[in-house]
Amino acid sequence: MIFAIDIGNTNITFGCIDDKKVYFTERVSSDHNKTPFEYAIIFQNILDFQKITCEQIEGSIISSVVPSIGDTVAQAVTRVLGRSPLVVGPGVKTGLNILIENPAQLGADLVVGAVAALEKYPCPMIIFDMGTATTVSVIDKNRNFLGGMIAPGIRAAAQAMSQTTAQLPDISPAIPKHVIGRNTIECMRGGLIFGNAAMMDGLIDRINDELGAQATVIATGGMARYVIPSCRRKVIYDDDLLLFGLYLIYKKNV
Repeated sequence: MIFAIDIGNTNITFGCIDDKKVYFTERVSSDHNKTPFEYAIIFQNILDFQKITCEQIEGSIISSVVPSIGDTVAQAVTRVLGRSPLVVGPGVKTGLNILIENPAQLGADLVVGAVAALEKYPCPMIIFDMGTATTVSVIDKNRNFLGGMIAPGIRAAAQAMSQTTAQLPDISPAIPKHVIGRNTIECMRGGLIFGNAAMMDGLIDRINDELGAQATVIATGGMARYVIPSCRRKVIYDDDLLLFGLYLIYKKNV
């Protein structure tokens, strides 16, 4: 098995995976203030809790959109496993044919998600990654990565409302019981969840029109599970998409 880590702006998602299954998935907060030793303690404690020894782990891989934390986590993984992780970036083989204007600008998380989706689902496809930002990746019928979109994520939008208004509170995400809210928190949650679901439905229709075909739609990321139940278009929820993509890239390179 390998130890796979995806570092986002809000959370670090990590777990152990091999060609048979995902053994576990955990999330911790992305913290610029933590030292390599502190992250090493977190990783070691969770591996111990899962009853997985370092000898069972053949290697590790990291994708990161936060370079400063990426370096810290790489040092932590080296302390725990005794060898450096593979880091997704320039020079790493992915097998992905990227057709955007500047492929170097494509985030590591989008590359990893696309590699996994191409292995698991039919093309063309649309991939929603719902974290701090909601990113949309579009792959055509010939398996080319065409591009996509970036929109504010649910948590970022909620924080913006509470920080820039005098009377709106800070709320946690939850699926509302009614479309029409009956108090402030219900109204905020309804706007965030149903608004994002409607955005996804609308984007799917528009992308399908531009592709001239019905795309397979996949969603991943910490916020996806709150939104997908409210979508009217068929969306496949795949919480382990990035871990699987990291596993595939590790195997291509090692």
